[in-house]
Formats: sequence, structure tokens, C-alpha cells
Amino acid sequence: MAMVDVSAKAEILREATATGNIKLKPQTIELIQMEKIAKGDPLYTAKIAGVLAAKKTSELIPLCHPLPLTNVEVDVKIADKGTVSATATVKTRAQTGVEMEALTAVSMALLTVWDMTKQYEKDAAGQYPSTTISDIHVVRKLKQA
Repeated sequence: MAMVDVSAKAEILREATATGNIKLKPQTIELIQMEKIAKGDPLYTAKIAGVLAAKKTSELIPLCHPLPLTNVEVDVKIADKGTVSATATVKTRAQTGVEMEALTAVSMALLTVWDMTKQYEKDAAGQYPSTTISDIHVVRKLKQA
């Protein structure tokens, strides 16, 4: 087992964008919009969590190269009355890409939304029938000399 050897590759500008969604009850979305979530603003907190996660990716994923990130942008917003979407764009000048950092940022942003809203998602039996994190994927990758 070993990290991939990228020492022969040139350092170039690399950028990746990832996105994903969390499905919540319409009532939970309304609470977010009315700023009534007990833990605070989940959208703002999720943005911060996403940036921090991107910076820690190599500590979380075995054999992932640590990269000097030059920019991380995370957007978390209500997409419709039952969905919150997260998008992360990560940039570096390095020998390998930043797809894992973008995916990690989106994943952590959505997990943060879940953590901050889960108390509102339970049904009468104490279950979470409608909450789903899904569609996390890379939507764009750029390499430029």
C-alpha cells in the first residue's frame, strides 16, 4: 500500500467543483428560513464546516495527498421546499487534483445541516423517514498549466 507517486507531475492550477443535496421535511426548511433552528443558522455553519473539511481532507482519507489549497468556496442554500443543496469549489496549484477536497467539503456541509436540523426531522415513532443525503458528485474538474 502506498500513496500514488506524483513527483514526476508538474505543479499546475487545479480546480474541482462538487455538489450534493439533503432532503428535509418542508417544515424543517421553513424553520431554517425563519431562523428558528435552536442550534443556530445551519446554512452558514455548514459553509464553515465545508471549508474546514476541505482543509483536513488528507487527514480524513487514507493515502490522500495533503495539498496547499489556495481557495475553497462553499455555498449552501435552500434549493426547494424540501431540499438543501451544497456546492464546493476548491483550487490549488499542485501535482494532483482537488476532487476529494471538494467532495469532502460538500459531504461535511450536508452532515452539518443534518446535525443541526435532525431534532426537527423525527416522525411520531422517533424515526427519520424523509431525511436523505444524496447525489454527492464532482460536476467540474479543471487542469490548467
